Amino acid sequence: MKRVHSIDIVRGLVMMIMALDHVRDLMHIDSITQSPTDLATTSPILFFTRWITHLCAPIFVFLAGTSAYISFRNKNNISETKQHLLKRGLWLIILEFTLVNFALFFDIGFHTILFEVIATIGFGFIILGLLLKLPSKFLGILGLVILFFHNLTSLIPFGENSILKLILTPFFSPTAIPLSAGKVFVMGYPPIPWLGIMLIGFACGQYFENEKREKTFLQFGIGALILFLIIRFINVYGDSQTWSTQKDAVFTYLAFMNVSKYPPSLVFCLATLGIMFLLLAFAEHLPTLFKEIATVYGKVPFFYFILHFYVIHVLTLIVLLVQGINPSQFEFVTGTFGRPAGMESGLPLRIIYVIWIVVVIALYKPCLWFGKYKASHSHRWLKYI
Repeated sequence: MKRVHSIDIVRGLVMMIMALDHVRDLMHIDSITQSPTDLATTSPILFFTRWITHLCAPIFVFLAGTSAYISFRNKNNISETKQHLLKRGLWLIILEFTLVNFALFFDIGFHTILFEVIATIGFGFIILGLLLKLPSKFLGILGLVILFFHNLTSLIPFGENSILKLILTPFFSPTAIPLSAGKVFVMGYPPIPWLGIMLIGFACGQYFENEKREKTFLQFGIGALILFLIIRFINVYGDSQTWSTQKDAVFTYLAFMNVSKYPPSLVFCLATLGIMFLLLAFAEHLPTLFKEIATVYGKVPFFYFILHFYVIHVLTLIVLLVQGINPSQFEFVTGTFGRPAGMESGLPLRIIYVIWIVVVIALYKPCLWFGKYKASHSHRWLKYI
């Protein structure tokens, strides 16, 4: 299969959006003390600043599965593809616990070890590699079963001190596991629900070979969004957070859209993947300039991911210095990205948007360079970045 431009375009788009979430998370004045999806304290603009970035992780994971399928088709070798997926999966998990975790916290003691999106993609690659001999249709069905029914695991009546509960919970729900004095392992992205998304992405890889894929993706997208509206309106199953009438129509709408990402609920996945399919259907019809810019980021996703975290975190420390906070007061162990507790710091939302745009623009040239370097060199290590 030739390189599919719509994948690079959509992936590049959501990666640009992803930077907005991380700038907000590290720099927004209220990000340390308040959740942007808490209807008691949020505003519509802050809520949707967070909600739009919900698109990033599921699309990133889905397209990782799709890219694995395309790579498999190009190699046409189960053993070679399996070895590549196993090695890349392990490598991504190692990088998550080292390079990515340090970029997020700047904590040289690694007091908080996060298992997030890069590690969950790595886990998915490993499982996908082990299942590679199975038909893609079966993997797609397995992914759909996980997607539609993983929320039921919270209803299993485990005993209070059940060993089975201790073992299974981190795979299905966010979990904090104490490691030693002052250190904790946090399963922020429980891998089984996200594995379901990756398996569906792998199974959908076959549709990228079809010349009529745009029509298919349009049908998938509309179907997923209609199903989202039906299930969410019924308000019985599909998310741990039910919605209810709020103080006005706007906040009632926010409640309806306030779906759970941790773990990714059924309605969360239907909404975000439904939008993704619509983006894939129309991606190649977007303005040429936009497609060219988005593709630059979309071709080097992991390089961009690592680099943007370091850039944003360094900018966060610069903001703290400008706001008069002494470096000796920076707090990295507490997971507040250097921002000291009890001291006012951070920026208003309008400035967050400005910095987000500056970060994305600043990363364009490095991503363009690395994309060209990757295309013109065959170093083995480039296959894992």
